[in-house]
Amino acid sequence: MSAAFPPRQKVTFLPDINKLEKRSPAQELTSPWSRMQKRGKETEPTQPARSQTPTVSKDEIALFRNSVRQNACVEMLRGGFHRSFSELFSLLQRWKEIRLAAGPGSAIWQHKSLEEQTAKLHTLQHYLTGAEAALRAGEWSTVYDKRVFLAQYFREPEDSWLSCHFYQTSLTSARRVKIDGGRKEAEALANMGQVYMEQGNYRLMGQVHMEQGQLDSAREQYERFYQLTAGRAWSREGGRSLHRQACEGLWRVYTQLADTPLQAKDYKAAIHTLSKAFQMAKEAGDHRIEGQAAYRVGLAYQFVGDQVTAKRFLNMYMEISTALGDAGGLGKAYKAIAKSLESEGKLSETVQYLEKFAEVSQSNNQYLNLEEACMYLGVIFNSRGQYKKGCTYFERGYEIACDLGDVPLLQRAQVFVGSARAHSMIRNYSRYVETASHGDLLHLTGWKESREDVFTDATAPAGAGESREDVFTDATAPAGAGESREDVFTDATAPAGAEGKI
Repeated sequence: MSAAFPPRQKVTFLPDINKLEKRSPAQELTSPWSRMQKRGKETEPTQPARSQTPTVSKDEIALFRNSVRQNACVEMLRGGFHRSFSELFSLLQRWKEIRLAAGPGSAIWQHKSLEEQTAKLHTLQHYLTGAEAALRAGEWSTVYDKRVFLAQYFREPEDSWLSCHFYQTSLTSARRVKIDGGRKEAEALANMGQVYMEQGNYRLMGQVHMEQGQLDSAREQYERFYQLTAGRAWSREGGRSLHRQACEGLWRVYTQLADTPLQAKDYKAAIHTLSKAFQMAKEAGDHRIEGQAAYRVGLAYQFVGDQVTAKRFLNMYMEISTALGDAGGLGKAYKAIAKSLESEGKLSETVQYLEKFAEVSQSNNQYLNLEEACMYLGVIFNSRGQYKKGCTYFERGYEIACDLGDVPLLQRAQVFVGSARAHSMIRNYSRYVETASHGDLLHLTGWKESREDVFTDATAPAGAGESREDVFTDATAPAGAGESREDVFTDATAPAGAEGKI
C-alpha cells in the first residue's frame, strides 16, 4: 500500500507561443497561413529589381541635347586632336563668311549650313582626325591620301571651296613625302592645276572664258608637274601616263593663254604661245589635240601673212583629220587652206579646196558647212564673171537655208541669188535697151510679163576674172547681203566679239 507513485507531470493545454516548433515542408505548404501568404504574393504586381534599371550617362544625354557640331568638336578635343578641331572650326567659320558675303538670294544662301549636314560633319571629323594621327606617326603618305579623299568628297558646286582647301593642303603634305621620288607631289600639282582651270572659268555672252590670274596659276602648277614627270614611267590606276597628263594640261593652258594677245592683235606673242601648245600636244602623243594645235598655229600665221608656214600647219591638220576620220576637222582644214591659196592669188586651187569642203560637208550631212561652201564658191565664180555657175551655187545655198529654216541665212542667200541673176542677164538686157528696135522692145515687155530667164549670159566678159577681190570678204556684195562675208577662218567656236580669235 505504501508503494510510491510517480510524480504527476504538468501538461499545458495550449502550445507555448514562445517556442518555435519546427514544421515539415509538407506542413508548411498545407497550413492556412502559408496558403494566405502564397495567394498574396500571386496578386502583388512584380516590381523590377533596382539593380536592373538602365542608367544613362552624361555623354549619352549630350548626344541628344547638343548639336552635331558641338558633339564633334568635343569628341575631337577629348581624343586630343587639337589640330583637327582648329581646322574644322575655322572651316565652319569660313563657310559663314562666304555665305554672308554672297548675301540673301545667292545660290549658297539656299543651301543648308555645313553644321546642319550630319554626314559631311562626320566625314570631316573622321578623316581630319585620321590625318592628324598619321601626321603624329610621320606617315605623310597617309596624310596626303586622307586629304585627297576629302577633296574628292566635296565635289558639289556649293562645296568647291572645301575641295580647293583640301587639294591645297594635300600638296603641302605631298611635299613632305620623301620615299616616292616626288610622285605624290606630281599628282597634287596636277590636282591643283585642274582646280585653277575650273575656278577661272566664267561665261560671257554664252562663251566660256578664263581669268588671266587663274590661268597663270594653273600654268605654274602644270609646268612644275611637267618637270617632275619628265622621264618617269608613272601612271595612274587606269594606266594613263602622268607625263602625258602634264603635256595635255599645258596644251590647254597655253592655248587659252594665247587668247589675250590674239584679242590685242599681238600676233607674234600669240604665235609663240600657240607654238608651245603645239609642242606639248605633240609630246602628249594624242593626234586629236595635235591636229587642233596645228590648226590654231596655222591660222595665227595667216593673220601675219605668212601663208607658206600657215599651209604647212594646215596640211598637217588635214592629214591628221583624214587619219582620224574627222569630217568636221577635214572640212575646217580645206576651208583654211583655201583661204591661204586665195591670198596667194591661186583661185583655181582655191576652188578645188572649196569644192572638197562642200563634198565632205555633204557626205557627212554637215549642212551649215555645205551652205557656207556653196556661198563661197558662188562669190568666187560671180567675181570671175562666171555668173551662171555662181548663180547655181547661190541657189544651192538658198535651198539648204530653206531646209534648215534659218532666216538670216535664207535672207542672205536670196540677196546673193538675185545679185547673181542680175549680173548674168545685164549684158543682154542692156543690149536690148540700147538697140530699142521694135522686136527688142517686144522682147523686153514679154520678159516683164513672164519673167522667164531669157537674158542669161553664160559667157564671162573679157577680163572678168582678172579682178583680185577677196572672195571670203565680199566687198562687192549688195547692201544687206549677209552683212558681208566674214573671214573664212574665223573659228565658229570663238567668243563673240573676240577680234583675231583663232
